[in-house]
Amino acid sequence: MFSETIAKNLFTSLWMSFTGTTLKLKDCSELYRSVKNMNDEKHTIEGVVRLSIPKELVDVLRIVANHNKWRRIECINLIASENVMSPLAEAVYLTDMMHRYAEGKPRKRYYQGTRFIDDIELLVMELMGRLLNAKYVEPRPISGTIANAVVFRVLAQPGDKALIAPVQAGAHVSHTKYGTLGALNIEHIELPYDAENFNIDVDKAVKMIEDIKPKFVVLGGSVYLFPHPVKELANAAHSVNARLVYDAAHVLGLIIGRKWRNPLEHGADVVTSSTHKTFPGPQGGMIFTNDEALYKEISKTVFPKFVSNHHLHRLPATAVTAIEMMYFGEAYADQIVRNAKRLAESLHAYGFNVLAEHLGFTQSHQVLVDVRNLGGGAKCAALLEEANIIVNKNLLPYDKPEDVKNPSGLRIGVQEMTRYGMRESDMEVIAEFMKQVLIDKRDPREVRLKVIEFRKEFQSVKYTFDVDIESLVSKYIKIPFILDLRL
Repeated sequence: MFSETIAKNLFTSLWMSFTGTTLKLKDCSELYRSVKNMNDEKHTIEGVVRLSIPKELVDVLRIVANHNKWRRIECINLIASENVMSPLAEAVYLTDMMHRYAEGKPRKRYYQGTRFIDDIELLVMELMGRLLNAKYVEPRPISGTIANAVVFRVLAQPGDKALIAPVQAGAHVSHTKYGTLGALNIEHIELPYDAENFNIDVDKAVKMIEDIKPKFVVLGGSVYLFPHPVKELANAAHSVNARLVYDAAHVLGLIIGRKWRNPLEHGADVVTSSTHKTFPGPQGGMIFTNDEALYKEISKTVFPKFVSNHHLHRLPATAVTAIEMMYFGEAYADQIVRNAKRLAESLHAYGFNVLAEHLGFTQSHQVLVDVRNLGGGAKCAALLEEANIIVNKNLLPYDKPEDVKNPSGLRIGVQEMTRYGMRESDMEVIAEFMKQVLIDKRDPREVRLKVIEFRKEFQSVKYTFDVDIESLVSKYIKIPFILDLRL
């Protein structure tokens, strides 16, 4: 149901927008009662001004409210590619910049009115460069996939060859013939994989690089538990004048937090990334390199070939998140890795087939579980969703690409729940919930009630600054825009 509280808030906001005056709670209640039983076609508020609230608008607000309550408040979110921004980052995300264009580079735009946009973009480049020890940062890609597309186009032409990790072994779809690489008509050749060690087979990969002489090699991906052999394969790639590209989307926060090797320090020529996984910022993309010539080619290719405007409102939120990671990144990354390992151990103790036991299960934010004996990845992910535990089905190294609709595995990531303050003991509780649903075959609706109660303890974002946002916002400002700060 569309709650009375939501309706009152909506009416209050609309009244302020139209009249510039504050609507008293008593007046708001009267207005709400006057429209509570309106017909389905049009919702009309009678007052000093006449406002129309279409049913469709109520539907939109209801859907948004339901989603926010469910995913933000009531769920255990374990999607390995998601995270949540801090309230401060969310506040600066909602800026007038979302309405503006800034084609080109800072101080060299094709539009006027970008002086502060230029300032924040340059600051993002400086902050992210410091975090990753990179001389050159390109923040304009609007996603990790676009970042990959830009780099792939710079490094190769249609018909050229690229070596990537197998899809089942964790390569992101954009690395492959099924995604961006294929769209650019670059030949996809898979690196040999060591299934025993859940990693690239270094000796065979080096020989393949020397024999094939690709234009570039791609490491990193969307499913991987252990660091890829950057140094060894970078040396091999450079011996045949190839480049090594490292997709750090999933582990950017772990790299910044010093729990994962920095690929730029181990021979990678360029790092691509998104900014919303273990790095808990807004959705977006980023490219890093220490090669000036390569950076210039990348910057000329981002615009105008792959991006026009680059979603400017994400830049302040990225800057805030970068500063948070400067101060809290090491503690955050450390707790992520601890939580992932404890969740894996707890699931294993309950009888789940958790991959890589002999290697300590994981060194990243991810845990992989083979659930073939429990009905397969699709069925198990759906059952867990009924219990408000959100994971995704996923291919495992021994699956075939055509198994994608019902793969053997579940991919689990702990970075978001870690940001809400969960620690090792809380991972044990989550493992027990999963056991109740998938092994004990309890009614997911029964477990859901326990999950909702459990989540009540974890509602505020940690690893951020304790800032009272309301105290910073001028009383003259109409939320959500922040224009005048009391500093």
